[in-house]
Amino acid sequence: MKIIRANDMGMCFGVRDALKMVDDVADPTKVTIHGELVHNPRVIYQLGVAGFSQSSEEKRDNTPETPQVLITAHGISDRERVRLESSGKELIDTTCPLVRRAHDAAMQLAAEGRHVLLIGKPGHVEVQGIVEDLQSHDVVPSKEAVREYTSKMLGIVCQTTMPSSLLDEIRERISLLNGDADIRFIDTVCHPTKRRQQAILDLIQNVDAVVVVGGKNSNNTRRLAALCEQHGVPALHVECAGELNPNWFDGHEVIGLTAGTSTLDSTITAVETRLASMVVGKTDSNEVSQTPDLSLNSHMPFV
Repeated sequence: MKIIRANDMGMCFGVRDALKMVDDVADPTKVTIHGELVHNPRVIYQLGVAGFSQSSEEKRDNTPETPQVLITAHGISDRERVRLESSGKELIDTTCPLVRRAHDAAMQLAAEGRHVLLIGKPGHVEVQGIVEDLQSHDVVPSKEAVREYTSKMLGIVCQTTMPSSLLDEIRERISLLNGDADIRFIDTVCHPTKRRQQAILDLIQNVDAVVVVGGKNSNNTRRLAALCEQHGVPALHVECAGELNPNWFDGHEVIGLTAGTSTLDSTITAVETRLASMVVGKTDSNEVSQTPDLSLNSHMPFV
Protein backbone atom coordinates (compact mmCIF):
# COMPACT_ATOMS: atom_id res chain seq x y z
CA MET A 1 0.00 0.00 0.00
CA LYS A 2 1.26 3.45 -0.98
CA ILE A 3 0.29 6.74 0.69
CA ILE A 4 -0.02 10.02 -1.23
CA ARG A 5 -0.67 13.33 0.53
CA ALA A 6 -2.87 16.00 -1.01
CA ASN A 7 -0.84 18.98 -2.21
CA ASP A 8 -2.95 21.32 -0.08
CA MET A 9 -4.46 20.11 3.18
CA GLY A 10 -4.91 20.80 6.88
CA MET A 11 -5.15 23.86 9.04
CA CYS A 12 -5.86 27.23 7.42
CA PHE A 13 -4.44 30.57 8.53
CA GLY A 14 -7.73 31.60 10.16
CA VAL A 15 -7.66 28.61 12.49
CA ARG A 16 -3.95 29.02 13.22
CA ASP A 17 -4.50 32.66 14.15
CA ALA A 18 -7.44 31.75 16.41
CA LEU A 19 -5.41 29.08 18.21
CA LYS A 20 -2.49 31.46 18.63
CA MET A 21 -4.80 33.99 20.30
CA VAL A 22 -6.06 31.27 22.63
CA ASP A 23 -2.48 30.35 23.58
CA ASP A 24 -1.88 34.00 24.48
CA VAL A 25 -4.78 34.22 26.95
CA ALA A 26 -3.29 34.98 30.38
CA ASP A 27 -6.04 33.43 32.53
CA PRO A 28 -8.28 30.88 30.76
CA THR A 29 -10.55 30.59 33.84
CA LYS A 30 -11.82 34.12 33.14
CA VAL A 31 -12.84 33.28 29.57
CA THR A 32 -15.88 31.55 28.09
CA ILE A 33 -15.55 30.40 24.48
CA HIS A 34 -18.78 31.31 22.71
CA GLY A 35 -19.50 27.96 21.06
CA GLU A 36 -16.81 25.69 19.60
CA LEU A 37 -13.60 27.56 18.77
CA VAL A 38 -13.19 25.27 15.79
CA HIS A 39 -14.93 22.01 14.93
CA ASN A 40 -12.14 19.80 16.16
CA PRO A 41 -12.50 17.38 19.11
CA ARG A 42 -8.86 17.56 20.16
CA VAL A 43 -8.95 21.34 20.41
CA ILE A 44 -12.21 21.24 22.38
CA TYR A 45 -10.69 18.72 24.80
CA GLN A 46 -7.50 20.72 25.28
CA LEU A 47 -9.43 23.93 25.89
CA GLY A 48 -11.25 22.25 28.75
CA VAL A 49 -7.98 20.96 30.19
CA ALA A 50 -6.53 24.47 29.98
CA GLY A 51 -9.40 25.86 32.08
CA PHE A 52 -11.60 27.62 29.53
CA SER A 53 -15.37 27.55 29.95
CA GLN A 54 -17.19 26.66 26.75
CA SER A 55 -20.73 27.50 25.68
CA SER A 56 -22.77 25.04 23.66
CA GLU A 57 -23.29 26.15 20.09
CA GLU A 58 -27.01 25.47 20.58
CA LYS A 59 -27.15 27.84 23.58
CA ARG A 60 -25.18 30.86 22.45
CA ASP A 61 -28.10 33.10 23.41
CA ASN A 62 -27.16 32.60 27.07
CA THR A 63 -24.91 35.21 28.72
CA PRO A 64 -21.65 33.66 30.00
CA GLU A 65 -20.71 34.23 33.64
CA THR A 66 -17.03 34.94 32.99
CA PRO A 67 -15.86 38.54 32.46
CA GLN A 68 -14.36 37.71 29.05
CA VAL A 69 -16.00 36.01 26.06
CA LEU A 70 -13.97 34.60 23.20
CA ILE A 71 -15.65 34.82 19.79
CA THR A 72 -14.87 31.76 17.71
CA ALA A 73 -13.35 31.59 14.24
CA HIS A 74 -16.88 31.15 12.85
CA GLY A 75 -17.84 34.64 14.00
CA ILE A 76 -21.07 36.09 15.40
CA SER A 77 -23.62 38.63 14.24
CA ASP A 78 -23.21 42.31 15.02
CA ARG A 79 -26.44 42.01 16.97
CA GLU A 80 -24.94 39.33 19.19
CA ARG A 81 -21.75 41.34 19.58
CA VAL A 82 -23.75 44.31 20.88
CA ARG A 83 -25.71 42.07 23.26
CA LEU A 84 -22.55 40.68 24.84
CA GLU A 85 -20.83 44.05 25.13
CA SER A 86 -23.96 45.60 26.62
CA SER A 87 -23.90 42.95 29.34
CA GLY A 88 -20.41 44.13 30.30
CA LYS A 89 -18.38 41.39 28.64
CA GLU A 90 -14.91 41.99 27.22
CA LEU A 91 -14.67 40.31 23.83
CA ILE A 92 -11.67 38.41 22.52
CA ASP A 93 -12.37 38.18 18.80
CA THR A 94 -10.85 35.30 16.80
CA THR A 95 -13.27 35.59 13.87
CA CYS A 96 -11.63 34.47 10.64
CA PRO A 97 -11.21 37.54 8.39
CA LEU A 98 -12.67 35.60 5.47
CA VAL A 99 -15.81 34.86 7.51
CA ARG A 100 -16.00 38.56 8.33
CA ARG A 101 -15.69 39.29 4.61
CA ALA A 102 -18.70 37.05 3.91
CA HIS A 103 -20.70 38.87 6.59
CA ASP A 104 -19.75 42.27 5.15
CA ALA A 105 -20.69 41.13 1.64
CA ALA A 106 -24.14 40.06 2.80
CA MET A 107 -24.66 43.38 4.58
CA GLN A 108 -23.55 45.24 1.44
CA LEU A 109 -26.12 43.40 -0.68
CA ALA A 110 -28.80 44.07 1.92
CA ALA A 111 -27.90 47.78 1.93
CA GLU A 112 -28.58 47.79 -1.82
CA GLY A 113 -32.14 46.68 -1.09
CA ARG A 114 -31.58 43.09 -2.16
CA HIS A 115 -33.14 39.93 -0.73
CA VAL A 116 -30.04 37.99 0.33
CA LEU A 117 -29.68 34.34 -0.60
CA LEU A 118 -26.99 32.71 1.53
CA ILE A 119 -25.86 29.41 0.04
CA GLY A 120 -24.88 27.23 2.98
CA LYS A 121 -25.93 24.84 5.70
CA PRO A 122 -28.96 25.98 7.71
CA GLY A 123 -28.15 26.32 11.41
CA HIS A 124 -24.38 26.33 10.95
CA VAL A 125 -22.80 28.85 13.31
CA GLU A 126 -21.11 30.78 10.51
CA VAL A 127 -24.41 31.00 8.64
CA GLN A 128 -26.27 32.08 11.78
CA GLY A 129 -23.72 34.80 12.43
CA ILE A 130 -24.49 36.28 9.02
CA VAL A 131 -28.27 35.94 8.72
CA GLU A 132 -29.01 37.23 12.23
CA ASP A 133 -28.16 40.70 10.93
CA LEU A 134 -30.35 40.41 7.82
CA GLN A 135 -34.01 41.35 7.64
CA SER A 136 -34.71 39.78 4.24
CA HIS A 137 -32.94 36.51 3.48
CA ASP A 138 -33.14 32.81 2.67
CA VAL A 139 -30.58 30.11 3.47
CA VAL A 140 -30.23 27.85 0.43
CA PRO A 141 -28.51 24.49 1.10
CA SER A 142 -29.16 22.86 -2.30
CA LYS A 143 -30.52 23.52 -5.76
CA GLU A 144 -33.71 21.71 -4.73
CA ALA A 145 -34.33 24.43 -2.14
CA VAL A 146 -34.28 27.22 -4.73
CA ARG A 147 -37.63 28.82 -5.55
CA GLU A 148 -39.01 31.83 -7.36
CA TYR A 149 -38.56 34.72 -4.97
CA THR A 150 -40.95 37.63 -4.55
CA SER A 151 -38.17 40.20 -4.61
CA LYS A 152 -36.80 41.17 -8.00
CA MET A 153 -33.57 42.38 -6.40
CA LEU A 154 -31.51 39.38 -5.28
CA GLY A 155 -28.05 39.13 -3.77
CA ILE A 156 -26.08 35.87 -3.43
CA VAL A 157 -23.29 35.05 -0.98
CA CYS A 158 -22.17 31.72 0.38
CA GLN A 159 -20.80 29.99 3.43
CA THR A 160 -17.00 30.10 3.18
CA THR A 161 -16.59 26.31 3.02
CA MET A 162 -19.08 25.53 0.24
CA PRO A 163 -17.79 23.50 -2.74
CA SER A 164 -17.54 25.69 -5.82
CA SER A 165 -19.29 23.05 -7.95
CA LEU A 166 -22.34 23.05 -5.66
CA LEU A 167 -22.31 26.83 -5.58
CA ASP A 168 -22.40 26.94 -9.39
CA GLU A 169 -25.34 24.51 -9.54
CA ILE A 170 -27.38 26.55 -7.06
CA ARG A 171 -26.59 29.87 -8.77
CA GLU A 172 -27.68 28.43 -12.11
CA ARG A 173 -30.96 27.26 -10.57
CA ILE A 174 -31.57 30.67 -8.97
CA SER A 175 -31.07 32.39 -12.33
CA LEU A 176 -33.33 29.89 -14.09
CA LEU A 177 -36.26 30.36 -11.70
CA ASN A 178 -35.77 34.11 -11.34
CA GLY A 179 -35.04 35.16 -14.90
CA ASP A 180 -36.53 38.63 -14.55
CA ALA A 181 -34.68 39.46 -11.32
CA ASP A 182 -31.64 41.71 -10.90
CA ILE A 183 -29.15 39.28 -9.37
CA ARG A 184 -25.78 40.23 -7.90
CA PHE A 185 -23.34 37.56 -6.73
CA ILE A 186 -20.33 38.01 -4.44
CA ASP A 187 -18.08 34.94 -4.23
CA THR A 188 -17.31 34.40 -0.52
CA VAL A 189 -15.92 30.87 -0.65
CA CYS A 190 -12.54 31.22 1.05
CA HIS A 191 -9.33 30.58 -0.86
CA PRO A 192 -8.02 27.89 1.54
CA THR A 193 -11.26 25.96 1.01
CA LYS A 194 -10.97 26.28 -2.77
CA ARG A 195 -7.35 25.12 -2.74
CA ARG A 196 -8.09 22.10 -0.56
CA GLN A 197 -11.08 21.10 -2.66
CA GLN A 198 -9.06 21.40 -5.87
CA ALA A 199 -6.26 19.40 -4.24
CA ILE A 200 -8.63 16.55 -3.41
CA LEU A 201 -9.95 16.53 -6.98
CA ASP A 202 -6.35 16.25 -8.21
CA LEU A 203 -5.53 13.58 -5.63
CA ILE A 204 -8.39 11.22 -6.45
CA GLN A 205 -7.05 10.85 -9.99
CA ASN A 206 -4.13 8.88 -8.56
CA VAL A 207 -5.50 6.88 -5.62
CA ASP A 208 -7.88 4.00 -4.86
CA ALA A 209 -9.27 5.46 -1.64
CA VAL A 210 -8.80 8.49 0.61
CA VAL A 211 -8.45 9.04 4.35
CA VAL A 212 -9.93 12.39 5.37
CA VAL A 213 -8.85 13.67 8.79
CA GLY A 214 -10.93 16.12 10.80
CA GLY A 215 -13.87 16.66 13.12
CA LYS A 216 -17.05 14.79 12.30
CA ASN A 217 -18.97 18.05 12.76
CA SER A 218 -16.56 20.04 10.57
CA ASN A 219 -18.44 21.17 7.47
CA ASN A 220 -15.34 21.63 5.30
CA THR A 221 -13.96 18.21 6.31
CA ARG A 222 -17.22 16.46 5.45
CA ARG A 223 -17.22 18.27 2.11
CA LEU A 224 -13.82 16.80 1.28
CA ALA A 225 -15.08 13.29 2.00
CA ALA A 226 -18.23 13.96 -0.02
CA LEU A 227 -16.19 15.11 -3.03
CA CYS A 228 -14.35 11.80 -3.01
CA GLU A 229 -17.56 9.79 -2.86
CA GLN A 230 -19.17 11.90 -5.59
CA HIS A 231 -16.32 10.96 -7.91
CA GLY A 232 -16.49 7.26 -7.07
CA VAL A 233 -13.52 7.12 -4.72
CA PRO A 234 -14.17 5.59 -1.25
CA ALA A 235 -13.41 7.95 1.63
CA LEU A 236 -12.76 7.13 5.29
CA HIS A 237 -13.44 10.14 7.53
CA VAL A 238 -11.55 9.82 10.82
CA GLU A 239 -10.93 12.22 13.69
CA CYS A 240 -7.76 10.52 14.88
CA ALA A 241 -5.31 7.71 14.22
CA GLY A 242 -7.09 5.42 16.65
CA GLU A 243 -10.07 5.19 14.29
CA LEU A 244 -8.05 3.59 11.49
CA ASN A 245 -8.94 -0.04 10.85
CA PRO A 246 -6.62 -1.97 8.51
CA ASN A 247 -9.56 -4.08 7.27
CA TRP A 248 -11.03 -1.01 5.55
CA PHE A 249 -8.00 -0.85 3.26
CA ASP A 250 -8.32 -4.38 1.90
CA GLY A 251 -8.09 -4.26 -1.88
CA HIS A 252 -6.74 -0.71 -1.98
CA GLU A 253 -3.14 -0.25 -3.07
CA VAL A 254 -2.82 3.55 -3.20
CA ILE A 255 -4.29 5.62 -0.36
CA GLY A 256 -4.72 9.39 -0.46
CA LEU A 257 -4.48 11.53 2.66
CA THR A 258 -6.12 14.91 3.24
CA ALA A 259 -7.45 16.93 6.19
CA GLY A 260 -9.91 19.71 6.97
CA THR A 261 -8.95 23.27 7.73
CA SER A 262 -9.37 22.85 11.51
CA THR A 263 -7.26 19.69 11.79
CA LEU A 264 -4.11 19.98 13.90
CA ASP A 265 -0.77 19.14 12.30
CA SER A 266 -0.06 16.66 15.09
CA THR A 267 -3.27 14.75 14.33
CA ILE A 268 -2.40 14.51 10.63
CA THR A 269 1.08 13.28 11.53
CA ALA A 270 -0.33 10.64 13.87
CA VAL A 271 -2.70 9.37 11.17
CA GLU A 272 0.03 9.31 8.54
CA THR A 273 2.38 7.47 10.92
CA ARG A 274 -0.27 4.85 11.62
CA LEU A 275 -0.95 4.44 7.92
CA ALA A 276 2.79 4.02 7.29
CA SER A 277 3.01 1.33 9.96
CA MET A 278 0.13 -0.48 8.31
CA VAL A 279 1.99 -0.36 4.99
CA VAL A 280 4.93 -2.28 6.40
CA GLY A 281 2.67 -4.66 8.29
CA LYS A 282 3.47 -3.47 11.82
CA THR A 283 -0.13 -2.72 12.78
CA ASP A 284 -3.03 -5.14 12.92
CA SER A 285 -6.68 -4.45 13.68
CA ASN A 286 -6.35 -5.56 17.32
CA GLU A 287 -3.45 -3.17 17.92
CA VAL A 288 -5.35 -0.27 16.39
CA SER A 289 -8.40 -0.84 18.56
CA GLN A 290 -6.28 -0.81 21.73
CA THR A 291 -4.26 2.29 20.86
CA PRO A 292 -5.25 5.47 22.75
CA ASP A 293 -6.99 8.24 20.85
CA LEU A 294 -3.97 10.19 19.69
CA SER A 295 -6.09 13.26 19.05
CA LEU A 296 -7.01 13.62 22.72
CA ASN A 297 -4.62 11.96 25.11
CA SER A 298 -1.96 14.65 25.49
CA HIS A 299 -2.01 18.30 26.40
CA MET A 300 0.23 20.59 24.42
CA PRO A 301 0.16 24.02 22.76
CA PHE A 302 -2.46 24.20 20.04
CA VAL A 303 -0.01 25.37 17.37
